[in-house]
Amino acid sequence: MTESSLTPLVAVLRARARSFFFTFFMVFTISYVTLTALSAVPKFVPNHSQKPAEADEAVVTDATTTEAVTEESVPVVMSDEAALPMMMVIDRLNRELPILNPQSRSIADLDAALLNGVVRHPDSATFADDGTIFVLGHSSYLPQVRNPFFKALNGIQKLEWGDTIRLYSVDTEYRYEVERVYEAKASQLEVPIAFTGKRLTIATCDSFGSTDDRFIVEAKLVEIKPRS
Repeated sequence: MTESSLTPLVAVLRARARSFFFTFFMVFTISYVTLTALSAVPKFVPNHSQKPAEADEAVVTDATTTEAVTEESVPVVMSDEAALPMMMVIDRLNRELPILNPQSRSIADLDAALLNGVVRHPDSATFADDGTIFVLGHSSYLPQVRNPFFKALNGIQKLEWGDTIRLYSVDTEYRYEVERVYEAKASQLEVPIAFTGKRLTIATCDSFGSTDDRFIVEAKLVEIKPRS
């Protein structure tokens, strides 16, 4: 067939193609508008059960970090108030005593604090530390003592291995078990508190104002729980 004989056929095909696309466009437009009006057009709903790649990577990183962290490697972080002992309960003696936490190390200031309870020495540990909390207090067996805190630690020498001593912060109870009770010579000016782990040492003289020998109690921490 010659080029001149193909021209009318090409024109007819082009006309039919234009008619088809026009008809298709009109039908599609009318159908879309109708379905939209009837709320029948499907919408894309994201699959929330699948996380994006970035989230998956973050989860893996967190999981790896958590697995690597152990209780021993996590530092104890608490407020200054929560780290300080506020009260001591000696179950065997049925004794409940306030604990003062003076910042001064002078003997005069410590003696003044002892008039109102027992005292945590400012150089000793707190609940936030890995070390020994050192508490000292008076004892007196004089027949008449006006200030009851002069007898705060009376009978401490009667404690035995396994007896319970409880210290309280503002929101937590720390339970200790007695490991050792002994009498120290008056000439022994230093009380040994250089222990590892969380421990408690209590010291007193056996008579207020005397130079007699004193009693020492050493205990270890066995339980921590919220204060009831």
